[in-house]
Amino acid sequence: MSVVQAVDVPSSLASSYARSFGEQGTAWITELPALAAEFLDRWELKRDGAAGAGEASLVLPVSGKDGTRAVLRLQMPREETTAALIGLRTWNGDGMVRLLDHDPDSGTMLLERLDGARTLASIEDDDAAMGILAGLLARLVRVPAPQGLRSLEVIANEMLEQVPQAVTALADPSDRQLLRGWASAVAELIDEPGDRLLHWDLHYDNVLAASREPWLAIDPEPLAGDPGFDLWPALDSRWDGVVVKGDTPRIVRRRFDLLTEALGLDRARATGWTLGRLLQNSLWDISDGETALAPSSIVIAESLLKR
Repeated sequence: MSVVQAVDVPSSLASSYARSFGEQGTAWITELPALAAEFLDRWELKRDGAAGAGEASLVLPVSGKDGTRAVLRLQMPREETTAALIGLRTWNGDGMVRLLDHDPDSGTMLLERLDGARTLASIEDDDAAMGILAGLLARLVRVPAPQGLRSLEVIANEMLEQVPQAVTALADPSDRQLLRGWASAVAELIDEPGDRLLHWDLHYDNVLAASREPWLAIDPEPLAGDPGFDLWPALDSRWDGVVVKGDTPRIVRRRFDLLTEALGLDRARATGWTLGRLLQNSLWDISDGETALAPSSIVIAESLLKR
């Protein structure tokens, strides 16, 4: 009972689950301390640090019987959780945080401990930071996607089906034209959706300093598809800092060139799939009630198309 009481759920995580999943999320949060206690006991782990949380998971620093430092990550079982487990097992620590143990039923993971206080955003030189990210991404996407993941082909078709209705929600005619243009780019590529294992969310804050390697990726949301669809999070990294520098198109193009060179991508094709990612983000925004395209999406699109 003392262990259960020691596992406090951060209020930010409880609020996130209530907002995203309603009663189901609130019920899962209520059971979370007991779930954490169960796996601390089952895997013979000892807590050795303060709990952390993102929008979807509770992270507990722990150490094993042999002194191995790790983190216990607990997240409500969903399609995304299953996909993350598939990806982590497939990459097996190659450029990615290593999965030490897991429980497929609950989605609970035991991961190697990285330096959560030092992300790639701590590197001021943007070329250096992007070069590191590009190198990691190149390693990740060279792996063929295993069975059991969502495919970009399915996602792309779903996006195209949503476009006619989404266009009507945009107030500015120029935004409507842009959205249709991004959809056209996806339609041209949809017959070759790709078969690589994608991270889907690799930006500066999802790369942490490590001891096994200087830097490793974390928090994958794996998908099977074309690596060009995986570039947007990197292009959008530390966006406010990019805007402040006052030469946003040049920085976007420089980042894009570093990424496509490292991954060996055809730049025209990678541009098309990046527009597809902007389309996806915009459709999500519109479903949340937005009536205008995000300014950053417009800038990124224009930077790549007006080379």
